[in-house]
Amino acid sequence: MCVNAGRHFPAGGAPMPDIADALFEDLRGTVITLEVTAGAKYDSFPAGYNMWRKTIGCRVTAPAVEGKANRAVITLVSEKLAVPPATVSIQSGATSSQKRVLVRGMKKKDLLDWLNDISAV
Repeated sequence: MCVNAGRHFPAGGAPMPDIADALFEDLRGTVITLEVTAGAKYDSFPAGYNMWRKTIGCRVTAPAVEGKANRAVITLVSEKLAVPPATVSIQSGATSSQKRVLVRGMKKKDLLDWLNDISAV
């Protein structure tokens, strides 16, 4: 992967989307705007980027019943970012597919670097 004027280019040469628009830093950490697919065939985060909604995709196998998908999102995000699950919480959208998830104690730049590294694999 090479970098050109701040944009990342995978081996194929096409630019990766600028996912920074889906991240918001606040006093407690960074909020990620997610678009969650519950009941998916496999867990995946990040699972693409919706540039119109400015959301990062997240797929979980858990159904959207009794908070199971929300718990799965917290677990998956914490595992992928290598942070304790207690530092990840859903700030809004608990009953929606679009969620705002707070990662406490993580700066936007650090989170963006992690997400770009995860996406490049």
